[in-house]
Order: sequence, then C-alpha cells, then structure tokens
Amino acid sequence: MSRNTVDTGAGTGTGAVEAEGATPRPGYGQLLRTPGAWTFLLPGFAARQPFAMLTIGIVLLVQHTTGSYGVAGAVAAVTGVSMALFAPQGGKLADRYGQRAVLVPGVMIHAASVAALVALTLTGAPLWALFAAALPTGASVPQIGPMVRSRWAALLGPAETPPGADPGSVSDADAGAGADSDAGADSGSGSGSGERGSSSLLPTAAAFESVTDEFTFVIGPVLATALCAGIHPAAGLIAEATLTLVGGLLFAAQRATEPRSDRHDRAAGSGSPRVSALSVSGVRVLAVALLGIGSVFGGMQVSLTAFAEEIGDPGVNGLLYGIFAAGNMLAGIVCGAVAWKIGPRRRLVVGYAVLTVAASALWTVHSVTLLAGLGLLVGLCIAPALITSYTLVESLVPASARTEAFTWLTGAVALGQAAAVTAAGQLADAYGSRAGFVVPLAGTALALATLVALRSRLAPKASGRVAARGMSHRVPVAVD
Repeated sequence: MSRNTVDTGAGTGTGAVEAEGATPRPGYGQLLRTPGAWTFLLPGFAARQPFAMLTIGIVLLVQHTTGSYGVAGAVAAVTGVSMALFAPQGGKLADRYGQRAVLVPGVMIHAASVAALVALTLTGAPLWALFAAALPTGASVPQIGPMVRSRWAALLGPAETPPGADPGSVSDADAGAGADSDAGADSGSGSGSGERGSSSLLPTAAAFESVTDEFTFVIGPVLATALCAGIHPAAGLIAEATLTLVGGLLFAAQRATEPRSDRHDRAAGSGSPRVSALSVSGVRVLAVALLGIGSVFGGMQVSLTAFAEEIGDPGVNGLLYGIFAAGNMLAGIVCGAVAWKIGPRRRLVVGYAVLTVAASALWTVHSVTLLAGLGLLVGLCIAPALITSYTLVESLVPASARTEAFTWLTGAVALGQAAAVTAAGQLADAYGSRAGFVVPLAGTALALATLVALRSRLAPKASGRVAARGMSHRVPVAVD
C-alpha cells in the first residue's frame, strides 16, 4: 500500500493522515510522553554542555592570557582532536559494558583535566603544558548526545534490529539496489511485533535530539562568553566542568532507561556477533561529511570572536553566535514536524548544497546586522544535515554498535571543529576575521563533493530488509 501522507498539522501528531487507516503522524508531544524519557533528558541536557562551551571557553581564556588567536585555536584544536579520537572508543566501551561504567569515571577525569588546564593557563605555563592538559580534557568529554540517542532507540525501536534493517519502517524505498525514491523512509509507519515502543517515533526523536543539541549551542556559547566577560576569563570553563560533573553523574544514575550492554546480552545467551560501526561504509561517508559541519562550528566561533574584537565590542560575539545557533535550532524543530516526501539521502545532498552556498557569502560581509542575518541562514541549513545523518545511522548499523556509530559522527564534528579552529585562528591573526570565514566554505564544499561521489553507500543493504522479524523467509514489501 502507499505510504504517502497529507500533513495538515505542524508536527503535533494530529495533522498528518495516511492515505489508508487515518493513522496520526507522531509528534513531539507523543515522544515526550514516552515513559521514562524525562528521567534522562533533564540531566542529559546539563551534561551535554561541553560540546557547546568547551571550545569557546578555551579560546576566550587562552586568547586573554596569550593575546593570540592562533595559540588559543591550537589549544582548542588539541582538545577537539583528542575528543574525536577517543569518543568512538568510549562509545564502543559503552555498548560493551554499559553507559554508567564509562560515564562515571569519565566525568570525574574531565572535571580534573579542565581544572588543570585553567590553572596552567592562568599561571602562564608553556604551550606544551597547555597541550598536555588539553589532551585528557578532550578525551574525557562525556558523549551524552550519543548515549541519549541510544536510549531513545532502546525505548522506541525493535527489541532486536538486524544489520541493515531500518528501525523506523519496514517500507523503505531505499531497499532496492540503491534507489533513492525512499520518500517517507524516515517517517515510519508503525511498529511491528516485538517492539518496546513506537518505532515510528524514531525520526521524531532524531529531530528532537538535534534541536536539543542546537539549543545547547544557543545558550552554551552565550553563557560562556557572558561568564568570561562579566566575571573572569576562566569562569566559562569552570561552569562547563561543573555542569558536566553534576549532570553526568545524575544521568548515569538513571539505570532504568540504560540500554542493555553487549556483555549483558552475551551473558544471557542473546548477544549478536560484535560489529565495528566503522566497518560500515555508510558510517564512514557520514563521518567525512560531518567534518564539514564541524568546520562551520569551529570557523564561526573563532571568526565571530575575532570580528567582535575588530569592531571593539567583544560582547557581540555571544549574540552573533547565539543567532547562528538559534537558526540551527529552529530548523531542527521544523524538520521534526515535516512529513518528508523526499528521501533522506537526497535531503542530505540538497541540504549540504544549500549550506555551502550560504557559507560562501560569510567572508564578504563586515557588518553586525548582515553577519547576524547570514549567520541565521547558515544555522538554518545545518540542522537538516545533522538530523538526516543520525536518522540514516539507524538503518545502517545493528543495535550492538549504535552508540559507537553515533560517537563516530559526533567525533567527526569535533575533529572538523578542531581543524577549523586552528585554520581560522591562523587566518584571523594574519589577515583578519574575514579570512577566517573562508574555513566554513572550504569545509562544506569538500563535504558536499564527498557526498555526491559516495551517496550510494548510504543505502542500507537489501539483504537486511525483511518485512517481519523472527521469520525465516522474506515477504515482499510495498515501496513508494
């Protein structure tokens, strides 16, 4: 049967009516009524602040003590590279041993490392000492976002998702030999037997998590900048470490919603063969693509800071970055409310193309008003790419490697951000803030080229597509 929908409501769960059955499309209200959701959402929100506050906090503190954006960017880059390299390993350990076993020691190490970095910076320690403190600071950043996404998948998805199967729907037009007529593939059509929740809510959960991530980018940089400017240059990092420690411990205490670990499944005799998320070619393509998103975040943070200094108004930095992040958040809200007729792979390519065009104009403007408007536009283009990337992961990897897969994507964003912070810092020191804005353009253009060339690898393998789980034969399914 056809799954085309008529969407007459803005994501409220009451407006979209299917061609057959009049099934309402799930929305944010239904998602947030999922039993147990709020127990991990609230502490998780506090604990995911490092990604929004850490880089800008380091840049502001180190630039204040050294007077160089290049040095500040280099220290921040060490943190970002360290996080990108160690985050997937932490995700793999969380899949294997459980989130709490990784999170509790991690947040403690992170708080101690941030304290050491602050003390060394304020005492004028040499650059190598700052690098030495930045390394464990980045490596210990808790991967709360991927852990929350894994909890959503455990609550809403099938009891067991085989490799290559799409947890959001059994009717996905990507099921063919790489065809891209997958309209509705990430909007789901209900849940089958054996599910613990409504798998049709998984795309809504992906959008909600992107909105939450971007909301932290709205308040995180603004909060860090305000604390650094109004209280002390180190106040932003101190607040970041405090939120991480308290929020992380509270999140780890929520055992009821924690996904079962691979070790637990194996002890119960139900574990599946261990698979590395990076062995899936589609995950590798998405990771490379999200380097471009990281280049936007890093390039905007440094270049906006340099621009604010050039015009003699450092406080406008937080405002401009907040507007940029607000655009991202608003786009995320809309993405979760739309019943898409365009397949996720096509949306990803189109989204990156629009993002590249928007980023290409950043270096041409030197006005607060114009930069705010253009930053808002760039922000509006980011959320669709992020949401679609995380949605595609659900159909590419088995549940036993899901947290690791999510951390590869967040790690890629961090790595792209680290490289962009370094490059933009050097360019801003040498040529001014306008040169720093070239970095987001270069990063998104390279990511777009990668997606165009390798987009076929983002299609789930047809061998993983079955219409009914637990049956020894396949049943043909209707596709759009």
